[in-house]
Amino acid sequence: MHYWDATPAEATAPTLVLLHQNPSASMEYAGLIEEMARDRRVVAFDTPGYGMSDAPPGPPTMAEYAASFVDAIAALDLAENAPLDVFGFHTGALLAAELGLALPNEVGRLVLSGIPMRDPADRAARYRDALATPQPTEDGAGILARSAALYRYVVTDRTAGVPLARAVELFAEKNRTLDHGAWAYHGVWSYDYARLPLIVQPTLVLQPHDALLDASRAASALIPGARFVDLPGLDRDIFEIAIPQIAQALRDFLIPVSETEQ
Repeated sequence: MHYWDATPAEATAPTLVLLHQNPSASMEYAGLIEEMARDRRVVAFDTPGYGMSDAPPGPPTMAEYAASFVDAIAALDLAENAPLDVFGFHTGALLAAELGLALPNEVGRLVLSGIPMRDPADRAARYRDALATPQPTEDGAGILARSAALYRYVVTDRTAGVPLARAVELFAEKNRTLDHGAWAYHGVWSYDYARLPLIVQPTLVLQPHDALLDASRAASALIPGARFVDLPGLDRDIFEIAIPQIAQALRDFLIPVSETEQ
């Protein structure tokens, strides 16, 4: 498993683990890592099969992905100074939720953004689309068409202010998975949201005004005691254009843990 690790000279807050959306990788968090690592250790994992992490033999469930993060956390001794804080975006939101369920004592606080709890019919249709992801062929027609659509979305239609070079870098990272890019969606679109009420950690749902605003708001109602904070004026490319705003929201919630909370 590949990961980014940024550690300040003096950490005054719990370690923060970042889990990314798919088909991206942890490099999308470069700016957030730099900002948040001013006062805490920040570790951002590449989900298995994405970025530079080895691919599993087939599409895992969200819980199976989370189990791989449990192994990585143990290998890095990240829980030695538990509790950890965990932030997940889109696919990463479900991964973060599952990691919280898998490590109820080691994970202290959760921040979830873009919880993809679309209506059941929509999720079923998207699951069918994930199953139908184009496979490699001699002419590459299916994969090339997917790559062209991805380039338009990430680069051509990017938010104003995102440099072309950075947009191309993000596209290249998302496109490297090719026919494996939809693997995580198998777990996303088949996820059992009856698991959200099992979360025991203090949870913040931090939500831009994107296509998942209503879904995230509904999902937050399933998490005991969850706090919902929306981010008006933000839609996409938020980790390129809104680092100060996101970092402040995180710091407001991920306060240093006191002796009474440990």
